[in-house]
Amino acid sequence: MNSKTIFLLIAFILIVTGCGFQKPDYLKMITATELNRSMQNEDIFLVDVHTPEQQHIKGTDLFIPYNEIEKYKDKLPKDKNTAIYLYCEGGPMGNAAARSLHELGYPNLLNLEGGAKAWRKAGFGFE
Repeated sequence: MNSKTIFLLIAFILIVTGCGFQKPDYLKMITATELNRSMQNEDIFLVDVHTPEQQHIKGTDLFIPYNEIEKYKDKLPKDKNTAIYLYCEGGPMGNAAARSLHELGYPNLLNLEGGAKAWRKAGFGFE
């Protein structure tokens, strides 16, 4: 193999494995429309994890900074199988919060893809 082929092969491997880190298997990404539908059809537990604190999506149950999940575990659902819906401004802080929640034993985690920006763009309300 020539050096160009090796470089392309390494780049491909890094891209493929890097994508796995962006969306872990314990986290489901949902769209603003899916979140809105869930909020209309069921009682969900919605958490804003963005720092600094921002304008909340209407119906948000709790604000917890994404990097302080452990401090607020007494405010989380006692039933660890409860679905926890997360959002931040754009998405990455929700992923970080999900990692912490997963480590605390919560298996049913959903993050708003595109965060509050996507919610706003879809025309849904804020408090």
